[in-house]
Amino acid sequence: MAKHRLHRFSAAAAAGLVCLAAFGGTPGSAAARFEPGPCPKTPEPIEALSTARCGYLQVPENRSRPGGRTIELAVAVIPAVKPAKPPRDPVVFMAGGPGADTFDDIPFLVASGLNKERDLIVMAQRGNLYDRPNLACPEVDRFNARAVGLGYDAQRAKQIMLKAVTDCRARLVAQGIDLDAYNSTENAADFADLRTALHLPRWNVYGYSYGTNLALTYLRLHPEGIRAVAIDSVAPSQFVTLPWTWGSTAEGIRTIFAACAAQPACKDRYPDLPGMLTEQVRKLEAHPLTLDVTPQGGGKPVKTVLDGGALLNLIVAFTPRPKDLPAALDELSRGNPQRFAQARAAGSVQKVGEFAHGLTNSIACAEWAPGYSESDVLKAGRKAYPAWPDTVLAQAPQLPFQYPVCGVWNVADRAEVQRVATVSAVPALVVSGTFDVKTGASWAKGVARNLSRSTSVVVPGIGHWVVPQSPCAQRVLASFFARPTAPDTSCVAGLEPAPFTIVPK
Repeated sequence: MAKHRLHRFSAAAAAGLVCLAAFGGTPGSAAARFEPGPCPKTPEPIEALSTARCGYLQVPENRSRPGGRTIELAVAVIPAVKPAKPPRDPVVFMAGGPGADTFDDIPFLVASGLNKERDLIVMAQRGNLYDRPNLACPEVDRFNARAVGLGYDAQRAKQIMLKAVTDCRARLVAQGIDLDAYNSTENAADFADLRTALHLPRWNVYGYSYGTNLALTYLRLHPEGIRAVAIDSVAPSQFVTLPWTWGSTAEGIRTIFAACAAQPACKDRYPDLPGMLTEQVRKLEAHPLTLDVTPQGGGKPVKTVLDGGALLNLIVAFTPRPKDLPAALDELSRGNPQRFAQARAAGSVQKVGEFAHGLTNSIACAEWAPGYSESDVLKAGRKAYPAWPDTVLAQAPQLPFQYPVCGVWNVADRAEVQRVATVSAVPALVVSGTFDVKTGASWAKGVARNLSRSTSVVVPGIGHWVVPQSPCAQRVLASFFARPTAPDTSCVAGLEPAPFTIVPK
């Protein structure tokens, strides 16, 4: 789910059946057009863009309102390093988030070999950075920078956050932006229009995190022209809700701790990680630490509050990394909070205006929140961690105060049209990592059962967004795109989690 709120890694309810023309649009319609143009000027140079063909896809903002305004989505076509003859069907990428900067992922995709023999197509999902309009919320970025000095689930943090969300919404609406139009169904139609606008008879799809949710929606609504689909770190469209996040997070943490227990050195040094985590969450929530901390990378010390909610959400954000988590918890239990405190302080350095919080909220509030309540989130949290304080469990991991936020954001309920299983015979690759604490690996099984020509791969010891972290997964993905119905998955069989960090007593 989001790279910053969800990646580092929410649906107008239909009264009965809603026709595709109203909500999905018609791919390749006259309203959709690709206009070549210069590649975006990114904060850090991206080498692959120097040879890319770029431009904007022009599409209707809301396909259910003919004659409405048009928006522009940034596109880059990155050429194959070693193009085959004849050229092979390209790969289109669907980023996580929602709301993350898609272009920021290009170096990881290139390093993973996505454009080794095929062109790689990258499009910023509607409302993202480099799009027109961009649903960034600098107000929320500034809150996030300030939040490191507040309790994660404190009422003061809630008040300031809701003020930031209120201000962002008012500004976007004043610009004429239709917040209801920024949803997964419109996103999927954008990609269908992109394939037609680029005159591509077929392409392959690769998505991770929220991008898997989008890829499944796209496959369900616009299967034409899809040769093969690879989904990595699966967020199933039929299951993702705010309460769902607790079970997914608990599964990943449980698997990390079990892997430590399976390594004699780790088990001997850290014999009761579940108990240690519970103890530290309870202790910090009752008595938060307030520290002056120098962020990783340097700079002035910043006031940093480490409470139970912050501790849990740092783990979900993979800071520290899973292999260092037992050592970090042990150090914390012995009075050394440095690893967690520095990771928390890093949040004080925000890239203002680069994350599309507006897209996040439109999707979270329309597709993930409806049908459940704050009490349902708390109930799911209690089921996952019955000994933890309610103040921690009341907030969905990485989405604090989301129900009050949705009360402010006020977009239409789209749960009925979005929470639908994708059933397809298009060849599919389903990739999961056992250490994923954002999209638990077990949730991919239900998706794979509905994809009759799917291959499932679970990579031990890897967290969210598997392919960039695993050379084996990269080989499997390349093999899948070469032979979608018979990929070579043999490298997975001998994999085990890497040794955990052992800190002497």
